[in-house]
Amino acid sequence: MSMYAGWLFLSGAILLELSGTVLMKVSDGFSRPLPSLLMFICYAASFTLLNYAVRYMPISVAYAIWSGVGITLISVAGYYLFGERLRMTSVCWLAVIVVGIIGLKWSDAR
Repeated sequence: MSMYAGWLFLSGAILLELSGTVLMKVSDGFSRPLPSLLMFICYAASFTLLNYAVRYMPISVAYAIWSGVGITLISVAGYYLFGERLRMTSVCWLAVIVVGIIGLKWSDAR
């Protein structure tokens, strides 16, 4: 597979992790069976794709991107989908996470 395979696997893992986390909120503490089941499926698929991604990139980079981008996206999703507050200070700290991810990736550049 090409060097882009890792990035494709990682992108899919991030989207599935985001979906699983949204479904966690929708499941309402496991009181809704279908969203609860779908949440587990999304998380399992996300970890599977993350596992494939680390074949092509360092685990430190893959995991930092997976978790950091996931945190950022779920913060935005919480704001738009569930009306959660997103304070300016939170946005600033999310930016620090993104800068850290970029720095980690650059430090790994070959």
